[in-house]
Amino acid sequence: MKKPTRTELDAMVAEATVDAYDEHEQLDAFHTVIDDRLALPFDTTVLGATATVTAIQLRPGSGIVALCKRGRYRQRIGILDLPLPEPAPEGWAWVEAYRHWTP
Repeated sequence: MKKPTRTELDAMVAEATVDAYDEHEQLDAFHTVIDDRLALPFDTTVLGATATVTAIQLRPGSGIVALCKRGRYRQRIGILDLPLPEPAPEGWAWVEAYRHWTP
């Protein structure tokens, strides 16, 4: 995946938050865009183990999280703490736009 430029990230942030008026609405907007555009499921490595990201959720107090699954175990991990999978799934640029937006 080619890393988006600052200009591209700024445009993506503007697109995601166009109708959002405060920080909470902007977070909701980013959740919606990431949930809609990030191809699921995909595998990544968490603490040295392969895990499958099966869903994206908005959790009070945690922001946007990825629901990771490995066997019978489930764990929510902040989307910004999730290692970049190789190859990156389609729509990962929206996670990068969210990272760019997050203070």
